[in-house]
Amino acid sequence: MVTEPPSLESRNGVLETTLAFRNVDVDGGQQRFCYVGDKGEEAPTLRLRPGDQLVLHLRNQLSAPAHLLAPQPAMSADMHGHTDADACTAGGMTPLSTNLHFHGLTIPSVCHQDDVLHTSVEPGDTAFDYRFRIPSDEAPGLYWYHPHIHGYSNAQVQGGASGAVVVEGIEQAYAQLAGLPERVFIIRDQPLVHPDAEPVSSGNIPTPIVQRDNEGDILNTGTGTGKPSRDLSINFVPVSYPEYRPAIIAVKPMQRQLWRVMNASAITYVDLQILVGNVPQLFGVVSLDGVPINENGMTAGRILWEDHVLLPPAGRMEFLFKGIPAGARASFITRSVDTGPAGENDPIRQLAMIMALDDAAEPSHHLAVASVRSSSSPRAWLANVKPAHVRTLYFSEHPSNPADPNSPTVFMITVDGQLAKPYDPADPLPNIVAHQGDVEDWIIENRTRELHAFHIHQIHFLMLAWNGVSVDEPFLRDTVNVPYWDGKSTAYPSVRLRMDFRDPDTIGVFPYHCHLLEHEDGGMMGTIRVLLPVHLEPSSTE
Repeated sequence: MVTEPPSLESRNGVLETTLAFRNVDVDGGQQRFCYVGDKGEEAPTLRLRPGDQLVLHLRNQLSAPAHLLAPQPAMSADMHGHTDADACTAGGMTPLSTNLHFHGLTIPSVCHQDDVLHTSVEPGDTAFDYRFRIPSDEAPGLYWYHPHIHGYSNAQVQGGASGAVVVEGIEQAYAQLAGLPERVFIIRDQPLVHPDAEPVSSGNIPTPIVQRDNEGDILNTGTGTGKPSRDLSINFVPVSYPEYRPAIIAVKPMQRQLWRVMNASAITYVDLQILVGNVPQLFGVVSLDGVPINENGMTAGRILWEDHVLLPPAGRMEFLFKGIPAGARASFITRSVDTGPAGENDPIRQLAMIMALDDAAEPSHHLAVASVRSSSSPRAWLANVKPAHVRTLYFSEHPSNPADPNSPTVFMITVDGQLAKPYDPADPLPNIVAHQGDVEDWIIENRTRELHAFHIHQIHFLMLAWNGVSVDEPFLRDTVNVPYWDGKSTAYPSVRLRMDFRDPDTIGVFPYHCHLLEHEDGGMMGTIRVLLPVHLEPSSTE
C-alpha cells in the first residue's frame, strides 16, 4: 500500500527541523540513502508558505560501505573528511560528502541557502545550517530537495536521497481545488534488484536482446519492452523487474483529489498515464515544475486535460484526479519512453493499481478552502519580453579514450564558440555572464543519440520552440527534455528557451546541467554568473 510521506509544516512563519543523511548497505553491494527527521520521519515533505523561513540543520551521518572498511591503500586526507568548520569553502567532494539543492526555488545561490558549487558537508562535521526565506512571490506548487555533490549526485539520488517541498496556496489560483484532499507521490529509480532474472513471458512477443552502454546501463531496445535499465518505486514501495508487482493506491469512490507527482529518478524518464480497463483517462494538469499553468495569473483557473504527461528526471506535475467508481480498479503506469539508440531502456510498466474502496483512509492533507484569490504577477509574461541576448548551447559526448570506443563516456554541455570540455570544478571562470533584470533566449541543441534533460538552478524558463517549430505554452519549467539526434540530419534537434533573470535572487553563480545525473556527474554541466544590472555595476574608475 502506498502511504504518504510524513510532513513537516511551518508554524508561525517558520519551519525549523533537523535532517540526518544516512546510508545503509543492501544485498548485492548496493547503497541506499535517506533523510531522517528528528522523530524518525523518512524523506519528509517540507511544507511552507510564501514568506515563511526554513531553518534546516543537516547532519552528515554517512559511513563508508562495508567493502571499503577492509584495509585499503592509504587515502588522502580529503577522503577522510575535513576539519574546516566552514563547509562553505570545503571545496573537495568525496563519496561521503553531501549538501542540499532546493530544486526549483528562487533563492540565492550562496552558502547556507542554495550553493552547490562549493558547499560540502563531511561526516563528523557539526550540523550545517540552511537558512532562507521562501520568496513572497514564489509560485505555489511542488519543489524538492536532493544532494548535489558533483561526481556523486547520481549514486546518492539513485539510492533514494530526495524529498518533496510544497509551497502552499495553489487553491488560491484554482477555485476548483479548494478543500480537496491531496496526495504526494515520489517516483524514484534504483539499480535492478534482480539484474539476472529472465523477463516474465509476454506471449508471442520476443524478448529483446540486452545490450549495455559504456557505463554498463541497459540500452534502449526500441521496442517499449525488455529489461529496464533501472527499477522504479513509488513512495519507496518498489515496483521491481521482472514481475513489476504494482503498489496499491487506495482512494474513496469518486473522490476528487489533487495529486502532486514528482520524478525524482536519477536517470529514468516516465510518461505517466491512468488507465481504466486499458482506456486512458483524462486528468487535469494545473501545475508543472511548481508553477501554475495560468500565464502569471492572467488566465486564472486554466486546466490542461491530458491523458499522459512525459516527466524527465526532476520533472513534477500536479493534477486533478477525477476519481473512479466504487469497486473499480485503475492502473497508474509509465508508458515506454524512446530515449534514443544510446539512451537507457525505459519500457512500459505499471507503477500502481488504483483501487476505489469505501474504507480507504482519508488523505492526511487537504487544501485550504480559499478565501483569497491570487492576483496576476506584476512582471510581464515572459513571452512578451524582448530578449537581451540569444545564445546557443549544445549537448555532446565522446569516449574518454578515443582509441577505445568502449571506454567510459565524457559528457559535455558547451556554449557555441567555446571549447567543448567537461565541467571542471577547479575552473573559477563561468561559462556565461548575464545581468540581473535581463531576459535571454537560449537555444539548446542535442548533438548526441540519446535524450538529455536541460535544467538550470534558481530560475524558470519558457519553451518557445521545439525543433525550430514555435509552440505556445502557458506555463514555465525548470527542466525540459531535449530530443535526440538521429545521427544523419544536418540540423540538430533543439529547444528554444526564454530564460528569466529578472528576479534579484538570481544574482550570483550557479550551474546548468543535464538532469540525468550520470551525465551531470560525468561533466555535462556549466556555470553562469549573473551580475548586478548594468546601471548598478561599479564603474571602472571607482
